[in-house]
Amino acid sequence: MSELINNREFGAQSQGRRQELLKEIIKELHQGKSVEEVKARFEEAVGDVTVTEISAMEHALMEEEGIPVEEVQRLCSVHTSIFKGSIEELHRSSKPEEQPGHPVHTFKLENREIERLVNFKLQLHLDKYRKDGGAELTFKLLEDLNLLMDLDKHYSRKENLLFPYLEKYGIYGPTTVMWGVDDGIRMMIKETKGKLTDGSADKETVCLDLERIIKEVNEMIFKEENILLPMALEKLTEDEWFSIAKESDEIGFCLTAPEQEWIPERVPLQATPGEDMNADAAAGAEQGQQEDQPSQGFVKFETGLLSVEQLEAVMNHLPVDLTFIDENDIVRYFSHGKERIFARTKAVIGRTVQNCHPPQSVHIVNQLLADFKAGLKDVEDFWIPFKDKFVYIRYFAVRSEDGRYLGTLEFTQNIAPIRELEGQKRIMS
Repeated sequence: MSELINNREFGAQSQGRRQELLKEIIKELHQGKSVEEVKARFEEAVGDVTVTEISAMEHALMEEEGIPVEEVQRLCSVHTSIFKGSIEELHRSSKPEEQPGHPVHTFKLENREIERLVNFKLQLHLDKYRKDGGAELTFKLLEDLNLLMDLDKHYSRKENLLFPYLEKYGIYGPTTVMWGVDDGIRMMIKETKGKLTDGSADKETVCLDLERIIKEVNEMIFKEENILLPMALEKLTEDEWFSIAKESDEIGFCLTAPEQEWIPERVPLQATPGEDMNADAAAGAEQGQQEDQPSQGFVKFETGLLSVEQLEAVMNHLPVDLTFIDENDIVRYFSHGKERIFARTKAVIGRTVQNCHPPQSVHIVNQLLADFKAGLKDVEDFWIPFKDKFVYIRYFAVRSEDGRYLGTLEFTQNIAPIRELEGQKRIMS
């Protein structure tokens, strides 16, 4: 037993030293050293590195060293090139991800389609555009970028379904960094489309933008499949993966779709005498069944009485999307109408609202909530064009009768049809 304790102590010291070396190497990149210099030191001093260590390193860079999220995002692309080939889970084979319909299988299936689009179709049209230019090739590039915009669904499923579960296990650094990079890719695609459409940039600038998009998209695929997904497979339970699979339809899929619905194999575990090893799995399955059944009971209001089923139906029939955040900034509820404007999944329940927004916009969220809590504002409005809609977003500070702050209500509505109204209508359709 004493030998085992000593081995554990040595392992902990060794892991701690590896973490310090990793942080030192990334800080050297931050200070301007070349990739070649740092890579040589990395290979000599550290060797193989696990995805867990990379996760801890990114978290430590932000929390302990005070390096801003934006800088970690920039360094992320650099240190990925250093870690390539050194990650010991690189060729990891995991049964769940081989099962069609499993979220990891679907993420990888989409990645293969994304690779085909950017590395063959988009790259081919880029090469021809650089050589010949012309309206026809401009149109082909726009077609490619319109297809690539489907990445938004792939990234949104990561951000709104997978990230909340990782955060429950205390993993924040990689999710924050990756979301920022995702948004950067989205913005690059949108801006390059604009340049091609209005001719506001010369050919060489557009070519450089397209090359950067191809590079960043490929780098993200590498980070997902060799860092994010292996780490998630280590942490998430079968029931959590099943919840992600069930809610994925709400957001949609990128360039392809799962071949079939994933139904987990409930393999009985070998229980020791007196222990029920399947208790958690059974409880999870029972909870899933209960979630699909109508809730029972009644809610008494000052002005009436509704059953829980009636109340939920009323909320879901409103022609608006509602989301409620409590006094501690935790998402507690959202309505689930037939045509939501912005996707919401059950995974966001219990998540801080700050972690439900891209890192670049968190400061706006924090300022809004601070103003509500301080009593400086009771409402804040925004309006934006979104796809074929014109979206009116309203935030209300919810207060008790004595003025105590209870939370914030988000109210979102597509007002495009309302803006088109004119004259009057007095007869039923």
